[in-house]
Amino acid sequence: MDKNMFDLTGRVAVVTGASRGLGQYFGWALARAGADLVITSRQLDALQPFKEEIESLGRMALPLELDVRDYDSIQTMVEAAENHYGKIDILVNNAGCNVRKPTTEITWDDWNLVLDTNLRGTFFVAQAVAKKMIPRHYGRIINIGSVTSVFGYAGLAPYCASRGGTKQLTMALADDWGRYGITVNCLAPGWFKTAQNRIMYEDKEWVAYLTDRIPLKRHGQPHDLDGTVVFLASDAGEYITGQTILVDGGISTGATRALPAKKP
Repeated sequence: MDKNMFDLTGRVAVVTGASRGLGQYFGWALARAGADLVITSRQLDALQPFKEEIESLGRMALPLELDVRDYDSIQTMVEAAENHYGKIDILVNNAGCNVRKPTTEITWDDWNLVLDTNLRGTFFVAQAVAKKMIPRHYGRIINIGSVTSVFGYAGLAPYCASRGGTKQLTMALADDWGRYGITVNCLAPGWFKTAQNRIMYEDKEWVAYLTDRIPLKRHGQPHDLDGTVVFLASDAGEYITGQTILVDGGISTGATRALPAKKP
């Protein structure tokens, strides 16, 4: 195996939702593999510390404002990214949000916020970037899904709908754009502690319940995602497209005990 198959030197990666959380970890992983970055957020000032961290690794980072719910904002970001670097090789479609409520309390606006951000936004960012990739016959698009792309959870109806849609969207786009040398995959993390679900991790009983259901007996750490995002972005993953890859410690196995507990 060519030891350079995972090398991203000379590649340009756009990472959306990069002002905090997993978006930053995806950016760090790609930068450490050699990529230069475009990092985006609705608040441009929030990106400055991350920009400096990426530059400390010896890579370049261009911060750009982006609201994935705004079509014009998407087009402006993609044009600015290409004008700056001359190309876009990789997209990590990470921007997302959640509304955590009992299903009977979800409002019309709650639903639209989550679906417009997580599903509609994912599509139109991918579309805008793909239009730049198609003439070059090269591209790696990584849509960030979730274990909820394949499982439903109480209290997360809009989020589950959006992430399930991301899985289906990924397959459709892979079929559309494969002829142009563009791979489209969905990276689906399991349970990772983030700003979105921090309140859940404050409940020790829930954490114990969750941990028991994960075969590896721990929740995810950000570095657990590094290898997969670099793999999908690199030449090592060039024949993989349309797939949803779960990085979840095994919780998607069902993690249901099928044998009686042993008696003492």
